[in-house]
Amino acid sequence: MQIFHPSTNTIAKVSIYGAVFFVAGLLWTGNEIQRSSYVTGVGVARPQPVPFSHKHHVSGMGIDCRYCHTTVETAAFAGMPPTETCMSCHSQIWAESPMLEPVRASFRTDQSIQWTRVHDLPEFVYFDHSIHVNKGIGCDTCHGRVDQMPLMWNVKTLQMEWCLECHREPERFVRPREEVFNMNWRPPVDQLTLGRELVRKYQIRKLTDCSICHR
Repeated sequence: MQIFHPSTNTIAKVSIYGAVFFVAGLLWTGNEIQRSSYVTGVGVARPQPVPFSHKHHVSGMGIDCRYCHTTVETAAFAGMPPTETCMSCHSQIWAESPMLEPVRASFRTDQSIQWTRVHDLPEFVYFDHSIHVNKGIGCDTCHGRVDQMPLMWNVKTLQMEWCLECHREPERFVRPREEVFNMNWRPPVDQLTLGRELVRKYQIRKLTDCSICHR
């Protein structure tokens, strides 16, 4: 005695195939969301208490990265400039500008400005600016052309696969140490040729062990 109609076989097969495609679709959608600018912030300018323009200060005024980010060569954290650094110029230049009132208020009250962190790694990720700078990784390799940014945004995802691109093949990214802070630097010869030479010279290792970044 046949309990189920023969068409049930077709329905069962379609259901199985449909479930497979549905799960695959969910995985693809999740992956696309994870890589989207909504999650990574790539190309999205973050609002700040003061609309600080790297383009104006770096490209227009010629201020070196290290003037504000004073510990980038010696510490894990690049450092944020104290309000005194801003006021060393703005006590005389645009001293009455309404836009700069939060800076003046910070200086008067000795309360730090609450900047919005743009390049913000998870707490379980360890990153040291100094080792990257001293091994010849340029600022714009990770941060992009900040000298062309009116407001700051991410140009890289900061996700693990992006970090591993460099850790697996540092010769594709390394540059002479004296050019680390030069936003306009381009390799005078083929990057791989120069990179392999610098990898040997700076004794750069291809570190991909989990404990390098997750401690």
